[in-house]
Amino acid sequence: MVVAMLIGMGVFAPVWHLVFDAFGSTALERTDVMAMSMATNMVVGMSLWMWFRGHGAAPIAEMAVAMYLPFVVLLVPLWLGAISAMFLMTAGHVLMLGTMLYAMLRRRDEYTRHHHNRWPRRRAETATEPPTAG
Repeated sequence: MVVAMLIGMGVFAPVWHLVFDAFGSTALERTDVMAMSMATNMVVGMSLWMWFRGHGAAPIAEMAVAMYLPFVVLLVPLWLGAISAMFLMTAGHVLMLGTMLYAMLRRRDEYTRHHHNRWPRRRAETATEPPTAG
């Protein structure tokens, strides 16, 4: 799951930069915007992976909420000047792992059973099957 989140950040972060640069915005210089765009990158990566692995909409939505929640909660103290940008980013990521674990424990059967990928691999040809033309 963490790999899916990292891939999401790597793939989608440049998109945010292009979008904000196209409009001449310096929004990514703001900690709150950067934190939420990073959370969005991770949520998209995780959601796509969960969908591919065969999870339904409800568990995917719950995991997305679990991933956003720590950052949303920490934005208020950031805006009030009670916490620093570094604290927001560190605590947000650490708390995210805890809220994700909570979401998984709530649906333990969902996360411990075998899932079938949406696109199963092709079976390798066996000696009894005739070779395909090609």
